This record gives sequence, C-alpha cells and structure tokens, in this order.
Amino acid sequence: MRSLQVFVRKMSQSPVPAGIQQLSALRLKYHERKDAFLEENIKIKNPFCLFREWMELALSTQEILEPNAAALATVDAEGKPSNRFVLVKEATAQGFTFFTNYGSRKADEIACNPNVAIAIYWLPLRRSIRIEGVAEKIPESDSLKYFHQRPRASQIGAAASPQSQRIPSRDYLDAVEADIKKKIGPEGEVPLPNWGGYLVRPNLIEFWQGQTDRLHDRIRFRRGSGVENEVDDKLVHLGDDGWVYERLAP
Repeated sequence: MRSLQVFVRKMSQSPVPAGIQQLSALRLKYHERKDAFLEENIKIKNPFCLFREWMELALSTQEILEPNAAALATVDAEGKPSNRFVLVKEATAQGFTFFTNYGSRKADEIACNPNVAIAIYWLPLRRSIRIEGVAEKIPESDSLKYFHQRPRASQIGAAASPQSQRIPSRDYLDAVEADIKKKIGPEGEVPLPNWGGYLVRPNLIEFWQGQTDRLHDRIRFRRGSGVENEVDDKLVHLGDDGWVYERLAP
C-alpha cells in the first residue's frame, strides 16, 4: 500500500490527513470556469466531427500513450454486464471499429445482445467520451486486410490464443505459438484465425469535460426514430445529420 499512498499524495491538492482512508483524500484539479465546454464551442453539431476534434487533441498530447484505448461494456444472455479495454482502430461517420477473437466472451455476448457501450477517458485533458450503440461484424475481407497489416508477432499471437477459453498454463500458449511458427515458416503468411472486427453504430455519444468546481460539462448527442420530435430549443436542440443534442447536469 505504500506506493499507492505516495501516488495519492502526489495527485492530491492538499496534504493527506493522517488516520483516514487515503483514496478519500484524492482531489484532482480539472478545468476552470473560464474554460467550460459550451455549446457554442461546437462548430458542427455532429458528434463524429467533435469526436475527431477531441481525438486529434488527444493524439497530439504526449502524456496520453494510448488515446484509442476504450472500455467496452457488453451484456450476456442473463443480463449480466462485463467490461474490458479494447483499442478503437477506426472512427468514421459509420461508427467505431475494434478487433477481437470471435470466440471471446465479448463476441459471445455481442451475439446474444448486440447493444454495447464504450467509454474513453483522457486524464491529461480531463475529458471523456461515452458511446452507446449496436455492434455488428465487419466484412471478412476488411478483417483480413487489417489482420495482415498488424505486426507478424501480433498475427501469430492472435492465431495462438483461444481468447477467453481455459488453458492449462502459459507454457501451453508458448507451445501453440511455436507450432504455428514451425508450420508457416519464417516467411509464410499467417492464416486468419476466428478473429475480426466489429463496427459499433452509435445512437448516443456523450462528451464530458471535468470542471474543478465539480459542475462538469456534459453534452449528449442522440439519434433515432422520433428524436426530432423532442426538439424544443430549450432542453433539446436540433443538430446536424439527424442528431439532436442536449446538456445534462453533472
């Protein structure tokens, strides 16, 4: 616990009082009121455009090592949720793409219920993006093309790993990997395993910016059948390309 306490002390804006829970004293400074995230700051009222703007800033922020890291939430057939981190590999006007083993737990749960949620958090920027939508497999040709763009070691690793399945030991994985390398040789093409991409088509994208006074900014975009009927120019506003947007209390 010593290293955790030191970490908390560094992040705290005030000395950690003795004799209390260390985590309860964690206070991180966010944005000031003058830097609030306002609707007029959004030039194009389309969440994909705003996502690209925020992502470009994250990509240029040196402290953010993996700006495309995202927590993906799925739900199984019994309604029990699970969560894990994936890497968003493409963001277009169609949606957000990530890749995984089609035999993994996340893939099994998507097959039962394609409704998923994604959360991205960039600590140095004090910004987060939440995405809700429906996941669908991308064409196999697109998965194959991306698969062979990956480093060769990553291709072999994907072929060797029966993701989310029980295995007897780490040595088992090493043996499977060695067997694949022996079969295909140093120059042979790695065959596409049961692996590929999912496109998440969003119906909700929320942008969050942390404020030091805890009156955080939350602007949510939604689209879908009938959302335009909710527009009243007070709470719900008409955006671009079929989206509506609204501000939420923190």
